[in-house]
Amino acid sequence: MANTIKVGDKAPDFTLPDTDLKPRSLREFLGSKAVLAFFVGGFHFVCTKEMCAFRDAMARLTNLKAQIIGIAVTDPFSNKAFAEKNLLTFHILSDYKREVVQTYGIELPNFAGLAGYTTAKRAIFILDKEGIVSYIWITDDPTVEPNYGEIENFLEKMV
Repeated sequence: MANTIKVGDKAPDFTLPDTDLKPRSLREFLGSKAVLAFFVGGFHFVCTKEMCAFRDAMARLTNLKAQIIGIAVTDPFSNKAFAEKNLLTFHILSDYKREVVQTYGIELPNFAGLAGYTTAKRAIFILDKEGIVSYIWITDDPTVEPNYGEIENFLEKMV
């Protein structure tokens, strides 16, 4: 059964490979605000739009002392091609075993009508520098994007 993470909870730690197959743990991103951006997978048209929106906002997010960590169930090799094609300047991690999406309770089963194919729901978890969940946005509709202005405003108000 999926976990339910709430605002105020300590974000569950994880270790996932990045696009260079380097294991990355959540704890290494703590110490500043972190935006965990779960997305369906590289090259999905809405995912491309979403990750490019974060890429284009990097200067503002950096000024807000925030970092983006993209997470998809796509394999690290596809994630690398996706990141390179879209000139993404932040980490894209691969949850190819689907353990983190299960831990965070955001599995999207039978994606695109494919029985047995589970991906991540589009979801945003904003963590404070201690790793406490401060903001959650999740959609069951993979065509819906998060409200980027709301995310930036929330980050701006965080201490």
